[in-house]
This record gives sequence, C-alpha cells and structure tokens, in this order.
Amino acid sequence: MDMNLNEQLTGADVIIDDLDGIEAATAAAGHKAGRQLPQMMRRIPVTLTLEVGSARVSLQELMAIGPNSVVPLDAMAGEPLVIKVNGTPIGRAEVVVAGEQYGLKVIDLDGLNLDMLAP
Repeated sequence: MDMNLNEQLTGADVIIDDLDGIEAATAAAGHKAGRQLPQMMRRIPVTLTLEVGSARVSLQELMAIGPNSVVPLDAMAGEPLVIKVNGTPIGRAEVVVAGEQYGLKVIDLDGLNLDMLAP
C-alpha cells in the first residue's frame, strides 16, 4: 500500500509525536490523573511497550525457529495491541505512523490508575 497511514487518519485521531504528546493524548482521552502526581514523581521513568500477542512454545520448537519461521500468536489480526507500563497491562492501542516513526493511538486506559499513587 503506497498511502501513508497518516493520510488515512481522521481529524479526531491522536498521533503522539514525542513523549510530551503522551500527557496531551491522555488529557484528550479524559484522563487527567497525570497532572495530579506530586512534582517529584512526574519525572520517574517508566517503560511503555505495546504487545502484539504471545505464543507458548516448547524449547524444542524454540530451537527450530529460523529466519523464515512463522510463529502463530494468540491475538487475532486487527485486534488492538496491549499497552504495558513496566510489564503491567494498562490499556489498548493501535499502531499509527508519527512522522518517520511508529506511534500509538490510545483506545482505552482501563488499567491506568495514577490516582492511587497521589497523596
């Protein structure tokens, strides 16, 4: 497909261009908990990852995986990806193109509860 994914997005879509965009995207989604964190906690780094799916394989199957191997995952094509923070699922997202990089479009943040961290 020659069309860039950005050309397919509507005006209502949120594209995150950099880390500063995460707070804007969260606020746009109606989650303002990030602003209620104490100042000292706001700069604590976390690892944000997207999980496509997983597969349980035996060690023998793992040793047989090579350059053209295909390993079926437990997720269906087109399903939203799982957003994880430090390995803990917090929501779901879709992959988008943000400039020359991949980005994520947040669908929901059901597991993100920053209010529990605030005093």
